[in-house]
Amino acid sequence: CEILSSLPLQMSLYFNVYFFPFWWLITVAILYLKYPVLSDYYKFILVTIMILVSLTELIRLYLGYVGNLLEKVPELAGFWLLTLLPQLPIILFLLFNEGLKIHSLERAVHIVFAAFLSFQVVAAFFTLKRMVNTLATRFRLTEFHHLEEQRPGPG
Repeated sequence: CEILSSLPLQMSLYFNVYFFPFWWLITVAILYLKYPVLSDYYKFILVTIMILVSLTELIRLYLGYVGNLLEKVPELAGFWLLTLLPQLPIILFLLFNEGLKIHSLERAVHIVFAAFLSFQVVAAFFTLKRMVNTLATRFRLTEFHHLEEQRPGPG
């Protein structure tokens, strides 16, 4: 009975849980300060991004914890997809779009958050790969044992 969950992924999730409120407070405070000087479409985009990231991050971290600790492939796959598709591109958009008038503190917290997300994408991929291979092997062995039990005995 091999443990399939990933300790580095779990440590990253643990620190991400504590970093996310800090990131959120810094980002909202700086958004409040620079809101009057932003153009209308950037105001709309940033408010939408903050709502989307806040909701997605809560779901993503929950799926990561459940998928990794309980070794559940669907939850971990959902975590991986939510990390890869909405979260990482959004953070990279916030980090590299100069039209947003990025503050240095804001850039620093975005870099740390992007590092968390990048590490989690890679770690979750390899953990998922190991879990799927192990579960497929267990399934094949179980099917083999069922066939052996159903096979008629000699004579």
